[in-house]
Amino acid sequence: MQQHGDIAFRTRKWVKPEDLNANGTLFGGSLLRWIDEEAAIYAIVQLGNRRAVTKYMSEIEFVSSAVEGDIIEMGLSATAFGRTSLTMRAQVRNMITRELILSIDKIVFVNLGEDGTPVPHGYTEITYDRDRIPTPTSPRRQQP
Repeated sequence: MQQHGDIAFRTRKWVKPEDLNANGTLFGGSLLRWIDEEAAIYAIVQLGNRRAVTKYMSEIEFVSSAVEGDIIEMGLSATAFGRTSLTMRAQVRNMITRELILSIDKIVFVNLGEDGTPVPHGYTEITYDRDRIPTPTSPRRQQP
């Protein structure tokens, strides 16, 4: 695990042809989808609930880009726990050059109950233990 300040870079992606825009660089939408998925997994583990959902993303600053064949790293760090929310920040960088590609200062996830409304999660600090991972008995959404 690589660290940059308080950001831990835990996930890597290989930039492939289907991830590119018309300019031949990494499509911003692909990168944002990857970040949102990584942030969702982080929130689910920190809150112990599969029903953690994206509420807000602040201004997204694209600093540089990536091209086909690059390997990028995504990193997140929790910055605050609210009563029903978890706030984090994100950075993406080129794994080889360490050049910053993107930063997002604020991503907020909300903890939802079975009825889809926000519910308190009861946490105030980050865990690196696996005790908050939702169990197989945790409610799952029914498929139609």
